[in-house]
Amino acid sequence: MAFRAARRATVIGVASVLFPLIIALTYHMATAGPYQTKSIKLEHMAVITVSSFTSFSVIACLLDELMILNSELGRLALSSAIVGDFCSIFLISVVIFSRIWEHSKTSAIKNTTGMISFTLVAIFILRPIMVWMVRRTPEGKQVKDTYVHIVVLMALASALYTNYFEHTPLFGAFVFGLVVPDGPPLGSILVEKFECFVTGIFFPIYVVTTTLRADPGRTMIDVAEEKLDKFNIIVIVLTFLGKLASSFLPSLFCKMPWKDALALALIMSSKGVVELSHFSILKDKKVMRKRAFAMAVIGILLNSAIVPLLVKLLYDPFSRKYAGYQKRNIMYLKRNAEFRILVCVHRPENVSAFIDLLNTTGPTKQSPNVVYVLHLIELIGRASPVFIAHQKKETRVSDRYFESVILAFNQYEQRSWGLVTVNPFTAISPTKMMHEDICTLSLDKQTSFLLLPFHRKWAIDGSIESENSMIRNLNCSVLERAPCSVGILIDRGVVGRLTSRRTSTWFATRTYSVGIVFFGGKDDREALALAKRMANDPKVSLTVIHFVSKDDKKGIMDHLLDAEVLRNVRKDNSMYMEEEVKDGPQTALILRSIVDGYDLLIVGRRQGIDSVQTSGLSEWSEYPELGIIGDLLASPDFESRTSVLVVQQQQYTDVHYQSVNYECEKI
Repeated sequence: MAFRAARRATVIGVASVLFPLIIALTYHMATAGPYQTKSIKLEHMAVITVSSFTSFSVIACLLDELMILNSELGRLALSSAIVGDFCSIFLISVVIFSRIWEHSKTSAIKNTTGMISFTLVAIFILRPIMVWMVRRTPEGKQVKDTYVHIVVLMALASALYTNYFEHTPLFGAFVFGLVVPDGPPLGSILVEKFECFVTGIFFPIYVVTTTLRADPGRTMIDVAEEKLDKFNIIVIVLTFLGKLASSFLPSLFCKMPWKDALALALIMSSKGVVELSHFSILKDKKVMRKRAFAMAVIGILLNSAIVPLLVKLLYDPFSRKYAGYQKRNIMYLKRNAEFRILVCVHRPENVSAFIDLLNTTGPTKQSPNVVYVLHLIELIGRASPVFIAHQKKETRVSDRYFESVILAFNQYEQRSWGLVTVNPFTAISPTKMMHEDICTLSLDKQTSFLLLPFHRKWAIDGSIESENSMIRNLNCSVLERAPCSVGILIDRGVVGRLTSRRTSTWFATRTYSVGIVFFGGKDDREALALAKRMANDPKVSLTVIHFVSKDDKKGIMDHLLDAEVLRNVRKDNSMYMEEEVKDGPQTALILRSIVDGYDLLIVGRRQGIDSVQTSGLSEWSEYPELGIIGDLLASPDFESRTSVLVVQQQQYTDVHYQSVNYECEKI
């Protein structure tokens, strides 16, 4: 990751270490008197060195807590941090080597040889052993406990080894952690078994016991009596300001907004448990006095308390930065334009249903489909998120976890006679921030439609097999922030089963029956635009079921728009049905009687819209993200095998009146 970092990240990472180090060393040389003892000089150099360094682990944890780990700013901060961390490791090695060299040249050469040998052994012996463990583990199974115990023992042995050669034990553990294969099955099982124990018990105990060794009361007395060594205070402040400047100025030079640049500078200046442990080790080795250690602990405490608050104020990842300033939806799509669709896949069982739905979208030579497939994998067993463009081979990650998904969509492209182009991607990121990857890719690729799977999975007999609350939360986040129209596919078995019959003679002569439930409003008009595109396929039979009511109080503009799009439908070869209802329960009865006559029902989400046709149904709504009718059709009480597609039109930043005006102009 460090060697692949972009030029901007490399410059920021290197500058964030060297610039504060040079400033602090310059101040040290300017203030060092001829009568300064060796112990004081050594303490000053230790404070300068540790205060100037960048810790990737601390920054990664901070980004995760702020929920910006896989945002654009978070990715830049991680790339810069890993470069800075490697610079820090190199400088630590140089400082330790020079210190040992002063006492014994033989020991210096011996220790350096030991460190180089350890690094080579970790890369060429320990990593192949762990890769062999992964290969010995069947796909979908957990790593044997014996292998986990061996890995933990190797980590402890690495820390002890580097400590023996007068290096910090953190160096050995860090290098060993870099060679552990990330993700499942090994990295994920290590996190699963030890994260709760380490972060819940060891981490707070270590922080508390370390900070208790500081004496802030004595420090305050020293400040009052002016007995405190002001050098350490000035160095801590200078290195902090130096890091801010060395990260802020290059970011501004690269035309980053000043708020984002300042947020990045604060992130790169953050301190945490790694720096605390370094100071603790220096105190144990009698390099730092009690006063200097207390000031360092107070500095870390203030830094870790203030920096996250300032970053939150400056950078808001939940702002509507994906809101539609441009019209990206199916209604706005030009007749001969590409139909760009982003498909989000969590599990292999999502694939068949999505492919069959894509087959019904009616691609033509004049208006082909461009499908962007995003395979979403939970980030576990590694610190930094990964985004892979498979067609570009940007990143090398073990293919065993997503090759089946990518292969299925590639085969779909090959069977589409040049009418479909598939571009596969994989995103490995925290579940609470997956919507960032989805919305960013949709914005970059200018997609018109975004397909999501429903969080509930049905068994063959029609019963509920499983539910995933993470997928549901993700769907809600995407619906709120998506820069284009969104569809949630509720696969109840029919859509997915049809894919396997595509090559059969039976399916070649069968008509795929699609029904659209139309009440009115922008979401229903968007759903109708998709259904009309499907009707271009001669194998698709489209039926529009329009629910009307004499007491409907729909706005005049919405009424005119609905009438116009329905009038266009009647001109086509599609079937049109009109059902007059007086309330929601009557609507539910009619839907129950007709639902089994279709392979797929398309409905608009119509969130927050009250109408006579759906009155009384909202009280029983279980999943608001589906809307009233979508929730009704997805209910387990609604016994049906028909799949449902819930459509939401792109949410504009403009007010509703401007959105209606846009639709008037289009019609």
